[in-house]
Amino acid sequence: MPKPLFIPLYTEYYDAFLRGDKKHELRMYGPRWNEKSCAVGRPALLSKGYGKQNRATSTVKSFSAKMGYELSEQDQKAVLACHGLLNIRIAVIGLADPVEISHA
Repeated sequence: MPKPLFIPLYTEYYDAFLRGDKKHELRMYGPRWNEKSCAVGRPALLSKGYGKQNRATSTVKSFSAKMGYELSEQDQKAVLACHGLLNIRIAVIGLADPVEISHA
């Protein structure tokens, strides 16, 4: 089984995944975020930041690469806020509903 894809997230996005409001993650396409590294079926580990306390497991359900300007208006705003331009290739990583890992 492949090593889980580690996806650190800001609190607002981590919480949105857990609530079921967010179904995909956007990352700049490249060596870390591409078809090979984000293969459908690969386990994923969502993390609130880089700490070990707030984690959830998931699975990559889908992957596509799109130009920033091809995304929905909401996703374009997110890309602009992070990267400042839309003329870049974006990895769109679809994730299964996450299951929070309990820390006893």
